[in-house]
Amino acid sequence: MEPSFRVIVVGLGIQGHKRRQFAGQDFVAAVDPLNKEAQYRSVEDVPLAGYEAALVCIPDEPKVELLTYLLSNIKHVLVEKPLWAAEDRQIERLEQLARAKGVVCYTAYNHRFEPHFVRMRRLIESGDLGRLYRCRMFYGNGTARLVRDSLWRDQGAGVLPDLGSHLLDTARFWFGELGEEFSILSSDCFENRSPDHVVIGSRHTEPRLELEMTLLSWRNHFTCDVFAENGSAHISSLCKWGPTTFTKRIRVLPSGRPAEETVTLAEDDPTWQLEYAHFRSLCQNGATADLSNDLWLNGLLRGLGQAAIEEAKR
Repeated sequence: MEPSFRVIVVGLGIQGHKRRQFAGQDFVAAVDPLNKEAQYRSVEDVPLAGYEAALVCIPDEPKVELLTYLLSNIKHVLVEKPLWAAEDRQIERLEQLARAKGVVCYTAYNHRFEPHFVRMRRLIESGDLGRLYRCRMFYGNGTARLVRDSLWRDQGAGVLPDLGSHLLDTARFWFGELGEEFSILSSDCFENRSPDHVVIGSRHTEPRLELEMTLLSWRNHFTCDVFAENGSAHISSLCKWGPTTFTKRIRVLPSGRPAEETVTLAEDDPTWQLEYAHFRSLCQNGATADLSNDLWLNGLLRGLGQAAIEEAKR
């Protein structure tokens, strides 16, 4: 008989509603201080015997304290990205605590489960493209006004930790270790108090990276181009905004129109369900908590965030 796996959702906003939906029959209760749909106002009010895991969908500031409470009480945790902390050692302590208690602490980056992102990773791992030269990604949505109207969202480095964390995580998912030598290429506050359009890059990675993120793309869109020795690979759009297309081009020497393979998908966004199933599997199989990716992202975004704020003021 499969062991019980009951989950609570902490924070019943947009993300929390999605997590509740895809948890399905595992869901037992929600926690939110304001939303009347929630059964509890504080996580401490939820009987510890009533759940095995928590799906944490709250603002960045209180995450460390809340995760410390949950992990200390031997609860598995899925927390929405990014796992922000004022100091790196706070993330190190969370990892140590999760390992000591034998529970999973998992940061959600659902785009890793996007079908074409998985296809890109497999192509890169195959080596068919040869040496990788450049990768540029663009991630844009049109939420500038919504962000401006939210005091807790329109602050700090703005779009950088929000969308930039996805792009940096994706780059590491595809290319492996990337180091910390990234810089701000441009940062602007066009409509918001915090940066709403940022471009970052790295000249010391392979491939070279250029990552652009914005809240000013009135039609939500994602694009990626990987240029390499033997050809190139391209993604246009995500399943949630579909249709989404993956194109692989094989170089013709010395020049000419390349051979081309294209896969187009028109389907509902599968990433939330796939990620929840992955998290559930990690918990039930006794996976060891690993927050090394969060440590890298936290340190990198802290430095880039400060630079983005200063650049936007010029």
